[in-house]
Amino acid sequence: MVAIKAHQAQSFLNPPGPKVPAVLFYGTDAGLVSERAAQLAKLFAKRDQGEIIRLDDGDLDNDPDRLIVELQTIPMFGGSKVVRATAGRRINAASLQPLLAEGALAANLIVEAGNLKPTDAMRALFEKSPHAAAVACYGDEAADLEGLIRETLKAHGLAITPDAREMLLARMGADRALSRGEIEKLALYAAGRGEIEAADIEAVVGDASEMAIDRTLNAAVSGDAASAMAEFSRAMAAGESAQMIILAVQRHLQRLHRIRTQIDAGASFDDAIRQQRPPVHFKQKGALGLQCRLWNSERLTAALARTAKTARSARLSSSLEEAIAEELLLYLAATARPGAPTRPLTAHRH
Repeated sequence: MVAIKAHQAQSFLNPPGPKVPAVLFYGTDAGLVSERAAQLAKLFAKRDQGEIIRLDDGDLDNDPDRLIVELQTIPMFGGSKVVRATAGRRINAASLQPLLAEGALAANLIVEAGNLKPTDAMRALFEKSPHAAAVACYGDEAADLEGLIRETLKAHGLAITPDAREMLLARMGADRALSRGEIEKLALYAAGRGEIEAADIEAVVGDASEMAIDRTLNAAVSGDAASAMAEFSRAMAAGESAQMIILAVQRHLQRLHRIRTQIDAGASFDDAIRQQRPPVHFKQKGALGLQCRLWNSERLTAALARTAKTARSARLSSSLEEAIAEELLLYLAATARPGAPTRPLTAHRH
């Protein structure tokens, strides 16, 4: 019966690892949940000489008894399996409760979940069971980020100047996996140089806030509802404002409408991009190209009207702004979904 607070998590994961066979990782930081689950899975597998098995709802849709079988079957050649599962429709408190209540696990179980309230059945099950533990995973504090920077750069044989460290910390978000990815990218950029300077940060590392918003709106306008919702959740967990995301969507659609209108008037996509002010960042060109193929001017006009209405609603009902923003993102993804009427990137000339 263990509830591990966020600041206790790292010591809980130190070798030889926890004594309980079942551990739940949950919280607002999806990257940190995944990273810690992977860390513990490797620790369990090495300690108990077992293989790691990944399961989610899709696996149980095909074989409903798979989770129970994996958790209760003793490997023929010894050792102990590690079952790393993602919480969902089938992998839930109801399905796990009998196994934890009876202490009937023949394998180590790791479950990954999103942010769970104290009253959530899954969290309560792992916190109250004598055979389990629940570990909270929330966004990195500055001290945690400094440790992550130091650890990652040291592995690449790199130092960093104080100015560069301050700039890097300012650009990091609350999602650990995304932060690690940015630091790894920086390390590759500076490979062989010995020390990272502020100019390197400026050249390579984007602002986490801007990137989170860009990923959210690009997924929605490109028709990827699942990614849009995942990125929106990450942005909210990192402290972004739903109203800021709505305004960013509005600006993006306005630019897309201008590009689409110029293409309809006979301009090539590249010419339309070159005419934009402020200039289009080269990393955005691919996404805009896809979106121009998915959207025509009429639907962009309708989407802009819908977005303006959404922005007003969010201002008037700030307590509901997240739900209002989610509804807008889902509408955009549905409207942009491939199969809807599209126009070519070069207008037909008559």
